[in-house]
Amino acid sequence: MGPMSALTDLAAQIPAAVDRLAGIAGRTPVQLNARLSRATGSEIWLKREDLQPVRSYKLRGAYNLMAQLSDDEKRAGVVCASAGNHGQGVAFSAAALGIQATVVVPHTTPRQKRQRILEIGHGHIDLVLHGASYDDASDEAARLAAQGKVLVPAFNDERTAAGQATLLVEAFEQLGFVPDVVVLPVGGGGLIAGAAAWLRTAHPEVRIIGVEPEGAPCVAAAISAGRPVVLHDIDTFVDGAAVKRVGDFTFEVIREARVELVRVPEGQVCSEMLDLYQTDGIIAEPAGALAAAALPTGGVGPRVQIPTGSRVLVLLSGGNNDVSRYAEVVERSLIHEGRKRYFLVDFPQQPGALRMFLDSVLGPEDDITYFEYVKRNNKETGPALVGVELGNPGDYPFLLRRIDECGMTAQEVAYDSPFFQFLV
Repeated sequence: MGPMSALTDLAAQIPAAVDRLAGIAGRTPVQLNARLSRATGSEIWLKREDLQPVRSYKLRGAYNLMAQLSDDEKRAGVVCASAGNHGQGVAFSAAALGIQATVVVPHTTPRQKRQRILEIGHGHIDLVLHGASYDDASDEAARLAAQGKVLVPAFNDERTAAGQATLLVEAFEQLGFVPDVVVLPVGGGGLIAGAAAWLRTAHPEVRIIGVEPEGAPCVAAAISAGRPVVLHDIDTFVDGAAVKRVGDFTFEVIREARVELVRVPEGQVCSEMLDLYQTDGIIAEPAGALAAAALPTGGVGPRVQIPTGSRVLVLLSGGNNDVSRYAEVVERSLIHEGRKRYFLVDFPQQPGALRMFLDSVLGPEDDITYFEYVKRNNKETGPALVGVELGNPGDYPFLLRRIDECGMTAQEVAYDSPFFQFLV
């Protein structure tokens, strides 16, 4: 790497960011997680940035940038686009520094995050809803910045990335040793760029793994194309990491650092969210559970390979999860694990047809979770949408065989099909 590279230039800014954030950002704990350690055969340490005052690490980058503004820039006010967490970081910083801030969020931002932005800002926030994705909100923020406000990027700025990197400096101090592997969630690349810049200069032997949601792998797409590209169709479920285009600056740092990338399905993230909640008592938002979801715990789906006995630092990046989303979290998890299936079943339109299905098709531990006739008519048979939850995912082939043996026609509705989204 050259002396004037984006990576080394960013790394040089991190020590000042550490000093700037002292006493501002919470010194969140690093905890050994027993469940993940048992499942992987390694030491898994969680950096609990969900315990920040704004329940995510985003205040680090926002404050580091805003604290460096000139008096004229502070008077002009700032604007940012956010999926929720960056907006809370800007709100916290605006209140602390006495700056008026406009926060633009997409309509898909959970209500809980929108309310928290206003509460944390203590009267310093103008909240604007715009578009259906982070990138739509970003376009509106850029328009407002062109009218005189100072833009506070969520990731595509050296000051933001340097601020985010401070969580890693802090975690290494708390551990008292250098871990073998660091696993971080990846959205637009600010965190992974800052972290990679610091690690490549201070601890080049550490393996860096960035985890993207399968439905929004903007960094992997950019690496493959050799430049940032726009993903036109993304899954916004992991809202804190659902970005259509990686930043130009962050892309250059990530490419130079040769970060290892892995993608995990959204359903896999949901399963980890539920394990964190039910076993560890940790409320994690989807992006907060993203990094841990990639660990080799033996579950369903792609996992990163980590040698047994490794010491691994994993970022739990945020806990701003709306409780109303848990129904969808459970649904996605069950479908991902193969426990829940939907079928269009052609039922005979006669008394006892449903009872025959229950008696002849379902196993002793299976259950019907959804049933609705799609179309009623005068024909001898009629289609019904049936949701089945399997007691054991491995019983799926036997379920299909029993449906066939009872003489009914069944067509499975794929989770990613437009038909599924319309019906369920």
